[in-house]
Amino acid sequence: MSEELKKIEEFHGHLGPYVVVGYRMGKIANEKLGSDPFTKKAVVWTGIKPPVSCMIDGIQMGSGCTIGKGNLEVKNKCIPKVTFSNDSGKNIEIILKEIIRNEIDETVTDDNIVCYSEKLFKKTDQELFEIKRV
Repeated sequence: MSEELKKIEEFHGHLGPYVVVGYRMGKIANEKLGSDPFTKKAVVWTGIKPPVSCMIDGIQMGSGCTIGKGNLEVKNKCIPKVTFSNDSGKNIEIILKEIIRNEIDETVTDDNIVCYSEKLFKKTDQELFEIKRV
């Protein structure tokens, strides 16, 4: 397991697909909107019910936007989506592709969760997400 994945696991408590997805979303936001967490805001559409809400921890780690800083808001919609904005007025929306969400929901078990999450981490942004400027 890579050092990056070990840090995600340590922060979240275990390694699972939704925390990995959230982390990757946060990294995309940093690439597109800048890495300073004090100049960004995230709105996460997962709600607070696991497993999809595990994205929140990944988004916090990947982007630096946190509930404690007041720049991460959670909407109770159970949708694997996040919208990021920055102080310059740029916005992006990142949605987990439905095919990936279905794959997670249909194939992940306690026995394969770590292995699956490692494979998911290696996929390209284009394989995982719909990314658009809003």
